[in-house]
Amino acid sequence: MESRQESQETKVSSTKYFDSAEIGAIAHLYRGEVHRSTVWRSRLDNTTNWAVVTTGIALSLTFAGPEASPLPLVLVGILVLVFLMFEARRYRYFNVWRARARLLETDFYAPMLSGRGVTVESGWSDLLARDYISPEHHISFVRAIGRRLRRNYAWILSIQLLSYYSKIAIHPTPITEPAQAIARAAIGPIQGEIVILAGVLFHGGWIAFAIATWIIELRVRRRRGTRVAMG
Repeated sequence: MESRQESQETKVSSTKYFDSAEIGAIAHLYRGEVHRSTVWRSRLDNTTNWAVVTTGIALSLTFAGPEASPLPLVLVGILVLVFLMFEARRYRYFNVWRARARLLETDFYAPMLSGRGVTVESGWSDLLARDYISPEHHISFVRAIGRRLRRNYAWILSIQLLSYYSKIAIHPTPITEPAQAIARAAIGPIQGEIVILAGVLFHGGWIAFAIATWIIELRVRRRRGTRVAMG
């Protein structure tokens, strides 16, 4: 009985509580992490805006008249993928600052506001300290592409797809048979069948990629669900 009481007293005495100076320092640290995540969040919005604007310009050129070429819509699909690569790279940096700020919210501020006091028993402070000592991305480039693709760029690419086939279907006159759509899809010396097949592979590819990375996300979250993790 006495040994149990001694172990409990030892556990209580070994519990680390932050003093006012340390809490003030962590508060400033949190403000810095929120600021950095906000800055990188705006950079993410910039690349999305570029993709939206260029898609809008391509739509304007393509639907400027019945004889206008659908080629701008084909080229903008490639350009949107370039913007997606840029945004995925930026998202990896944003995710670092976001994860740090979120960890402080859940393991520092939440216990303080609930009246439980702030301790380091859960290991969150060691996790955060290691992240500062040896900083690294918390998400792979492939997963970052998948996240931005599912949340933003899937909608842009879907609009590009529907607009392209709408252009072929209605200009210069509404099609009455599939052969007309194949003929209109031709781009210079490239036959319509090849162009349509390339479009199917292009859009089928990003859809498959989005689904595959979503499955990877589920596996990663399930694996990390039983322990503290950043990212």
